[in-house]
Amino acid sequence: MAVAPEQQLQEVSRKFQIYGQILHAETCKIGHINETYTATYDQGGTRVRYVHQKINRTVFRDPPAVMDNLQRVTRHLRAKLEAGPGADLTRRCLTLIPTRDGQPFYQDADGEHWRTFVFIEGVRTFEAAQTPDQAFEAGRAFGEFQGLLADLPGARLKETIPHFHHTRKRYEAFLSAVQEDRLNRAAQAREEIAWARRHEALADVLIDAQAAGKIPERVTHNDTKFNNVLLDSTSGKALCVVDLDTVMPGLALYDFGDMVRTTTSPTVEDELDLRKVRLHVPMFEALARGYLSSAGQFLTPAEKDFIVFSGKLITYTIGLRFLTDFLLGDVYFRVHRPGHNLDRCRTQFKLIDSIEEQESALVKLVRQIDGVGPRTRRPVSKRARKK
Repeated sequence: MAVAPEQQLQEVSRKFQIYGQILHAETCKIGHINETYTATYDQGGTRVRYVHQKINRTVFRDPPAVMDNLQRVTRHLRAKLEAGPGADLTRRCLTLIPTRDGQPFYQDADGEHWRTFVFIEGVRTFEAAQTPDQAFEAGRAFGEFQGLLADLPGARLKETIPHFHHTRKRYEAFLSAVQEDRLNRAAQAREEIAWARRHEALADVLIDAQAAGKIPERVTHNDTKFNNVLLDSTSGKALCVVDLDTVMPGLALYDFGDMVRTTTSPTVEDELDLRKVRLHVPMFEALARGYLSSAGQFLTPAEKDFIVFSGKLITYTIGLRFLTDFLLGDVYFRVHRPGHNLDRCRTQFKLIDSIEEQESALVKLVRQIDGVGPRTRRPVSKRARKK
């Protein structure tokens, strides 16, 4: 790994309640958004690691709001975990280190916002689930996460990225990018643009269901990629959910849908060989079993009816975002090669094709896992019927 700017991190490290001398730091390349470093300190002869992270102000326009949410959420999670059975408390919830003056973040002279966490040792992350057991653990972990936050007290959490999973608004932004075509890239994405237009009816289904009062708003993670679950290196059990910047009001289905997107195909998000991209039913079954084992008690029947659909919707939403970012010049997601966002988009759309091919079987499977028979057919969005 590349060595981090030592002088900058030396200054940052002195602002937090960390005792000891920073020895070295390395860039952490996981994630598309924030600038992250793993730093090692000498504390009385023992080496201890922390995570220093600079919040991306382009993505998160209100870093203090992000940190207010994060502080409330981690405090509540820790209190709930302390009240329940089990060990490894310091490894099951992120520990935010306050600054010397007790604040959750430090703002440097350039206006950048830094925060620090205890590094969780003895864990692994994967870009894609490798076994059904891993998929089960991811589903269980995110379902438990939602359940623990179901009774979060106080005011409604702030929307750190407004309309984050609002697919209709994402679709409108996509159309605007196509029309503007500021970098003359639309020709390279002609097939993907046409595919996105053909699937426009997906955009309004959950929005309309929520507006009609059929599914409730909840506190959700909103970025449930498989690599946002830390798995114990020895047991393989899920320990901790990380990357909490987008924890805010949302739909439980958004979280499950993103798990389907990132867990059920044995490929990475930017797979170039699209022949490999396919939803594997055993992975989906394990994911659904894990999720319903921890979330099944609080989900409503209507939410459960949309579980399979949510995989299509969020995959479509993220595909739109990748495609839009490609058309705009790669201004949101970090890219590592020309056309990277277009590659990511193609992978998402190919996965939706696979979900649609197997959709009826997946719906039956979820109902079997949930222990119920066929329910009334899910209503189609009013706007979808008009297409």
